[in-house]
Amino acid sequence: MANTKSAKKATRVAARRTEINKTRLSRIRTFVRKVEEAIASGNEAAAKAALQAAQPELMRGANKGVLHKNTASRKVSRLAARVKALKG
Repeated sequence: MANTKSAKKATRVAARRTEINKTRLSRIRTFVRKVEEAIASGNEAAAKAALQAAQPELMRGANKGVLHKNTASRKVSRLAARVKALKG
């Protein structure tokens, strides 16, 4: 248990940030899931629209420190490749 005033505050701050980060990560996963569902259904238009919505959400997660920049870029790249493959 934290004993000093600063340690107690650090615990409160960490708890608050954890809640915020959990919300952000959940939001990102929801957007990614929508893209994957659209890909699974084979609907190219819906998949493109979902990807357009998911891409800024992933990059925002990277900017906020929820995801690593390369992780977000990799996810966007792989989703885009899967959407593009729906054509052929």
